[in-house]
Amino acid sequence: MTAALRPRRSRVLGAVMAASVAIGLAAFAPAAAADVLEPGEIDKSKNMHLLTNIPKNGAFASEGAFSSDLAFKGDYAFAGNYNGFTVYDIKNPRKARQALQVACPGSQNDITVYGDLMFLSVDSTRTDDSCNSSSLSSLADAQAGNYWEGIRIWDISDPLAPVYVKSVATDCGSHTHTLVPDGDTVYVYVSSYGPNPNLANCQPPHDKISIVEVPVDDPTAAAVIAEPVLFPDGGLTTRTAGCHDITAYPEVGLAAGACMGEGVVMDIEDPANPVLLDRVADTENFAFWHSATFNNDATTVMFTDELGGGGGATCNPAVGPNKGANAYYTLSDGELSFESYFKIPREQSSTENCVAHNGSLIPVKGKDVMVQAWYQGGINVVDFTDPANPVEIGHFDRGPLSDERLIIGGSWSAYYYDGYIYSNDIQQGLDVLEIRDRRVANGKSGKYAEDFNPQTQPQY
Repeated sequence: MTAALRPRRSRVLGAVMAASVAIGLAAFAPAAAADVLEPGEIDKSKNMHLLTNIPKNGAFASEGAFSSDLAFKGDYAFAGNYNGFTVYDIKNPRKARQALQVACPGSQNDITVYGDLMFLSVDSTRTDDSCNSSSLSSLADAQAGNYWEGIRIWDISDPLAPVYVKSVATDCGSHTHTLVPDGDTVYVYVSSYGPNPNLANCQPPHDKISIVEVPVDDPTAAAVIAEPVLFPDGGLTTRTAGCHDITAYPEVGLAAGACMGEGVVMDIEDPANPVLLDRVADTENFAFWHSATFNNDATTVMFTDELGGGGGATCNPAVGPNKGANAYYTLSDGELSFESYFKIPREQSSTENCVAHNGSLIPVKGKDVMVQAWYQGGINVVDFTDPANPVEIGHFDRGPLSDERLIIGGSWSAYYYDGYIYSNDIQQGLDVLEIRDRRVANGKSGKYAEDFNPQTQPQY
């Protein structure tokens, strides 16, 4: 891919536009400037403990090989990377080890697993669908549609010997995807955005998602079965040209989507035909709706704002506490009502990309508690049982990769799985952490089903 062919925003951009960050000082309460961390310096709460780190290596060792999302299956964690994916053996989380690395380039390689299948999102124009493809560089081929991007499907019946079995092309590729299981079929909701007149298969206005139907017993028959237009009016405030991420909650028949300029809630009782229930926008504080998380009762939805696409230093007084933050909405009868914002209270340096990113619930009985990644802002744990007053109860922050230049890094995804926190750090590999705190102690007893994909929320 060249910039001429795909001027699409990704989760990670090299800079934040000056207009996005030149926002007046607000009631931000960071640490004093003298407390901004130095490279390699760790700041953590007493209840957060790093158990092990497995550095990036091999084909993924370079700075440009970004680690991305995580999925879980039994004793294994599957970690995406722009250059492929890694399988980690986490049977003993304190002694987690790298079991397999597979080179298969294609950003972002957003990753999920379901039974014996694994899915990877490819959101870059490739010369073909193989793992030996290269980035497309021909404008003529782009205009003629002689390229591929979309979903790759793998057989992981043996997690240590995955087999690539099928690809499905989707319009504008697949930035992220979400699984919605339904009996012997799994539906893949594909989120993509950034239409470009020069791309034959990514034409404006692209106000839709793609739905791929995958017969679990015959994944080679996978195909796009629907492309529902979610925004026939173009968007509430500005043109919404696709979605960034969707979180499904199959047990309650709902999904929440972060669709560029707005947040949405959908009825997914019929997974092949999602129905839009409500839409919200926030022109004052939200620049780039990134992701969504339900609480266990589906009475609260937390949306994130990935201000600057994840490539800028936005955790500082100049940006303030309400931009690049979480926003909590109550959900009643399919309607969303705003409650509050939350952003990490620690000031980050000008060389640290920092903004709200991926997280998941910790299954604490009677409470709504979530662990979340903030790129180089680190990892934190928040109790949002009262969505009008979320409270941080733990954090872990490594400090900047450099005090001389901004290197894209930090935790891309931080998720809770069977008693431990797993973080895929863009530059520093897999971290395994533990929170030891009476406020989340009963979450330790919660065990997941065989598979865990945070964007397909289970009910505890």
